[in-house]
Amino acid sequence: MPKYVAAIDQGTTSTRCILFDHAGKITSMDQKEHKQIFPKPGWVEHDALEIWENTQQVVRGAMEKSGLDVVDVAAVGVTNQRESTVVWDRQTGRPVYNAIVWQDTRTDTICNDLAKSGGQDRFRGTTGLPLATYFSGPKIRWILDNVAGLRQRAERGELLFGNMDTWVIWNMTGSHVTDVTNASRTLLMDLNTLDWDEEIISLLGIPRPMLPRICSSSEIYGIAKGGLGGVPLAGDLGDQQAALFGQACYSPGDAKNTYGTGCFMLMNTGEIPVLSKNGLLTTVGYRIGSQPAIYALEGSIAVAGALVQWLRDNLGVIEKSSDVEVLASSVTDNGGLFFVPAFSGLFAPYWRSDARGAILGMTRYANKGHLARSVLEATAYQTKEVLDAMQKDSGVKLTSLKVDGGMVFNELLMQFQADILDVPVIRPRVSETTALGAAYAAGLAVGFWKNFGELRQNWGKDKGWTPSMPVERRNTLYNGWKKAVTRTFDWVD
Repeated sequence: MPKYVAAIDQGTTSTRCILFDHAGKITSMDQKEHKQIFPKPGWVEHDALEIWENTQQVVRGAMEKSGLDVVDVAAVGVTNQRESTVVWDRQTGRPVYNAIVWQDTRTDTICNDLAKSGGQDRFRGTTGLPLATYFSGPKIRWILDNVAGLRQRAERGELLFGNMDTWVIWNMTGSHVTDVTNASRTLLMDLNTLDWDEEIISLLGIPRPMLPRICSSSEIYGIAKGGLGGVPLAGDLGDQQAALFGQACYSPGDAKNTYGTGCFMLMNTGEIPVLSKNGLLTTVGYRIGSQPAIYALEGSIAVAGALVQWLRDNLGVIEKSSDVEVLASSVTDNGGLFFVPAFSGLFAPYWRSDARGAILGMTRYANKGHLARSVLEATAYQTKEVLDAMQKDSGVKLTSLKVDGGMVFNELLMQFQADILDVPVIRPRVSETTALGAAYAAGLAVGFWKNFGELRQNWGKDKGWTPSMPVERRNTLYNGWKKAVTRTFDWVD
């Protein structure tokens, strides 16, 4: 009898395959980074063929490291960087253009043109989303409008679209599908019907045959080929919803924050979508089989861990990402520096594509330690802005925050996060909650796990941080941050 479930985690900077046992513990893992392509300022692309090749490699690597055979694997789930858009040839399987990544801002003109009638919130009542460069729909439109001959080919039914989940699943099984969580990030899906909205598709000029079939987050989409040949592919969740699921946030009011390339806070709001009045997104949290969809409020921050990578790769201030904590700990405060990382505009709660990054408050006193500390603090300040908006929208006051992602092992950041939020911050025993959520969804679909009760039992606390900052100090720092943010507005005409 199979004793493990596999998860493919296709992220913004790398792809991983992780094998979990019934207790939700990691048995083996393999990971491979892919190239980040920056053709112009504000443009971010990936090579989808490279990502698919890496996916196959990490599947083989994880299986080899585990010493398992495919008969030991009950199911495989997929989780993915959301909104990153691939268009490919239905017959050859070759992409017709590089994948346009969620961080990319080239669709600003398309979004602004759509906003001339009805404003930025023109589609929010239907999709839960503002008009923003973040989402997939305008990216599809850009590809069809800017690559010669593609619109005609799309209208003839020769092209397919997918976010990265669809791309991986199609290559693994031949099924052209997505799940409700990923579909809810396209700006094309009606949150209530859980189907593509004909009016929006028409306005964006996207032929419906390009779009994948929308499924639940937990069902058998097909049988895998390759390194997991014969295993049911049975789970599909966008990465942040997968982390919500992996953190066992199954009750309304449960919330988590993931610290990765970006930073994403989600709160379970139950079976009824809550439309934000404070700059948050309304999204599908998950849907298990034929059960009702569960919705969530989301605060999306574009740059978190990516700012540490920028400090490493573009400035050479640190040799490896983990060095940032040591450098930041060399000083007792930020020296008056505030770093607003609006490299591709600001996401929640502002949605300002005209903003650009800025370092403010510099004096000759400032040194590399202060810069490193301001880099870490930027993530914590942005998280507080999102939490404040979430509490206003939901009417729920959080008593603690579950955290996951690569940055949660940074002790300085986690303590500062607790201090600036004034709530305890809790890290789970298994920090790979994104992959775990995809594994849970796949396992539920095939009966490997029976119910949410089993999944809740797997969750356990690894470490917590308690607030200790005086309220006056907290207010002074946060007011400084808010002032700095306003200085980044209106930079791009």
